[in-house]
Amino acid sequence: MTSPIASPVTYHLNDSIATLTLDDGKANAMNPRMLQAINDALTQAEADQAVVVLTGRPGMFSGGFDLAVFKGDPQDQLTMLNAGAQITHRLLSFPHPVIAACSGHAVAMGVFLLLSTDVRIGLDQGAMVHVNEVQIGMTVPHFALEVCRQRLAPAHLTLAAVTAQPYTTAQALTAGFFDELVPAESMAAAALAQATRLKKLNRAAFTATKLRQRQAGLAALALAIEEDAKEWGARLAAR
Repeated sequence: MTSPIASPVTYHLNDSIATLTLDDGKANAMNPRMLQAINDALTQAEADQAVVVLTGRPGMFSGGFDLAVFKGDPQDQLTMLNAGAQITHRLLSFPHPVIAACSGHAVAMGVFLLLSTDVRIGLDQGAMVHVNEVQIGMTVPHFALEVCRQRLAPAHLTLAAVTAQPYTTAQALTAGFFDELVPAESMAAAALAQATRLKKLNRAAFTATKLRQRQAGLAALALAIEEDAKEWGARLAAR
């Protein structure tokens, strides 16, 4: 079954594996429309009790939050930021396995989306991973730091988030952004192999263990999201 959840996201269900493909024709920007489409697709995958493969268009997983939204209506900015924060918590606590097949560059919110999945596959060359907020004059949100802290090697948390160091995919594998790297032509097969393996796990045991292992991190993330919401709301109110 293939169906568009909304125009930026296509949902394809086959043999209890749901592939969510992000493709806005550009950078797969995480604006309110894209984030709502991802959430709708996840809701469908949860109803289908499917293993999820989250991927992007060739060459681009996601370029992060939509910078055009930051230049527009402040309420849209708040909606976008809150939705981005909430989707990380949803993915990290999702009751079914989630695989990221990172089809290209992952930048800023694209990185946080990537790090919120259970198994992360990257390209062996030709892509970049970059938490670039500091470079473009933004403070990394509390929620994003918590997501990075859960998955990155400790030494790379400072390098990635505080100094905005860009990573090749080989460097990103060492840092903890990825679990494995494959050639572009092998990405779909690698994602299918992981999905097939994870589908065989006892789902109740998987979910319980995932939540147990991430209990402290999810609690910290929830508090971070609350702190971000307060800051973003105060900024909106001051305008």
